[in-house]
Amino acid sequence: MKDNFDIFFRRKPALMLVSLKKNTRMRYGSILAKEVDCTYSHAVKILQTLEELKLVDFEKRGRIKVIKLTKKGTDVADAIENIQKLIR
Repeated sequence: MKDNFDIFFRRKPALMLVSLKKNTRMRYGSILAKEVDCTYSHAVKILQTLEELKLVDFEKRGRIKVIKLTKKGTDVADAIENIQKLIR
């Protein structure tokens, strides 16, 4: 049986936002992909969409791009967490 969460959200993008909110240390694509159990290329596509929606920003540090939630991204992640709590 599907988890109730899957009824309301696309799992990977929602988990990425929540993961970025929960962990404040430096985050980049390959780590985030492992955390939400998807390939790096799939994670990049999702992150590009999240960037277009102004939910995340990328900050270049040397050769890597660090991913940070925007204010709007934090608000959306909060809302996702609240819904998760309600449907449990």
